[in-house]
Amino acid sequence: MLKYSRQRESIKEFLQTRHDHPTADTVYMEIRRQYPNISLGTVYRNLSLLASLGEITKITCIDGADRFDADTRPHYHFMCTECGCVEDIPMDPIGSLDGLANSFYQGQIHGHQTFFYGLCPRCMDQNRQTSMPDSPEEKNKKMSQIS
Repeated sequence: MLKYSRQRESIKEFLQTRHDHPTADTVYMEIRRQYPNISLGTVYRNLSLLASLGEITKITCIDGADRFDADTRPHYHFMCTECGCVEDIPMDPIGSLDGLANSFYQGQIHGHQTFFYGLCPRCMDQNRQTSMPDSPEEKNKKMSQIS
């Protein structure tokens, strides 16, 4: 039986309030407000322990920073290749995918994690705004500055 820890419980409660899949550093900065003497190492150990117990999910990202999710139900994630945000994709998991993969693999598949990559809506909007062609008024203004 694992001994109760207020700090570990606070970490879990904090993750339950977040849907942006924070990094350990973000968790540490928040938990430090409540427990000023807590170390980053303690936060990392508790996150690892909670993940190994299946109480949270550790998400390994391509940018190298692990993210953490209090939602342990099977679901998919999206990672923005521009800003690095990680978000849930609100679609039902494809249950038959494990069986299909198992038909191509001689071992035993127990589950899967799927990441989708691309641009999030915020980065798409920013890219649209920075790549918008000049209006006729803006073109005339630029031309008058050149002459």
